[in-house]
Amino acid sequence: MKSMEQPYAARREEIYGALRQEGVFTWDHMYGEEYALASVHRITAEFRQEIAEATEKLGEIFRKAVLVIQHGDPQLLSELGLPQEAVEAVRVSLPLDFTTAIGRFDFAPTPDGLKMLEFNSDTPTGIVETFHVNGRVCDHYGLTDPNAGLSAQIAEAFQQTVIAYKRQGYPVDRLYFTSLDWHEEDAGTTRYLLEQSQLPGKFVALSDLRYVEEEDALYALAQDELHLVEVLYRLHALEKLAEERDADGYPTGAEVLDLIARGRLAIINPPAGFIAQTKALQALIWNLHETNQFFSAEEQEVIGRYMLPTYLENRFQGSESYVSKPIFGREGGGVTLHAASGAAIDRDQEDFYWEQDMIYQRLVEMETVEIETLKGPYHGHLLWGSFLIGGQASGIIARVGGRITGNLSYYLPVGIE
Repeated sequence: MKSMEQPYAARREEIYGALRQEGVFTWDHMYGEEYALASVHRITAEFRQEIAEATEKLGEIFRKAVLVIQHGDPQLLSELGLPQEAVEAVRVSLPLDFTTAIGRFDFAPTPDGLKMLEFNSDTPTGIVETFHVNGRVCDHYGLTDPNAGLSAQIAEAFQQTVIAYKRQGYPVDRLYFTSLDWHEEDAGTTRYLLEQSQLPGKFVALSDLRYVEEEDALYALAQDELHLVEVLYRLHALEKLAEERDADGYPTGAEVLDLIARGRLAIINPPAGFIAQTKALQALIWNLHETNQFFSAEEQEVIGRYMLPTYLENRFQGSESYVSKPIFGREGGGVTLHAASGAAIDRDQEDFYWEQDMIYQRLVEMETVEIETLKGPYHGHLLWGSFLIGGQASGIIARVGGRITGNLSYYLPVGIE
């Protein structure tokens, strides 16, 4: 166990210098700023258990809703904000007992307990930090890693997904994992998932994927040769794929989604997981809760305890503080915090996601913590991420930032005393 009396910068370099040298986690600084902290936030075993239970129970609630919506009226899928190009793709059904192979709920610790803010069921990140870095930091300080051993769930969920596709008659021998190769975090996360999945796949840059119209198939370009893609893990959001066109304006993204819809391409996360990604589903679940429909009494209790009032229209202005969020926003993009009057308390400063439809959610007071950073003490708001892998509660990750947890918020390792 190393002493906390050592200067922060020296402790930090001892931890992250070694990790950088290994090459698995190299983005402890991002955009020229410190991202990964050398401090540890200590939690109790009881809190660890509660967040795990909330994650699994909410995962079942989202799965129950998705299974019905997936086969419902196309108009409902449209009302939930899914792009028209993706509507048939998300109807693809697999013999699995989970909706998404790897997803992450975000929770705010509040005076009223844990409250779930959103569910990234399509392309979550923070994976290497959770399953690799956290354990190394805990080892450094002699603490128990709350995520110890949980990375094994990744292989199980990914392999179960591939087996499910095979049972449905898909060819599954040619596997590729893809992301933006120039984006250090995305590429590093994708390569880590490839290794952890224990699948015989290869990494390919998004820019090296090709839809070949004559073959009606997706190919990966490698060493000037095209290789057929049968299974694709992509750290690339489906709503972005739906909009993509090549330099000539050809709708390549829509063609790929059509391949998925027609069973000519298997993807991870499974396409049905995209339904759970839209925050409009949270509004639908809350509406069913308020009207006491669809869910069992036990499920209603879970929704009331861990979810927040969420609507597709603003029911808060004039009565209580609220948040407006884009239905497919990420990393705090497009989020505004409002006073009851409607006046903005805080607003995301980035340019993305503002054109999307919004949901409106009750504003809650998040727990604040003081942490040590290279710039000195920092007083910020704590956000918990809790992974759901193959339908099971998995690793947790803490982020600390402003009232809106944005892309530049700190990653804070977590340990159990």
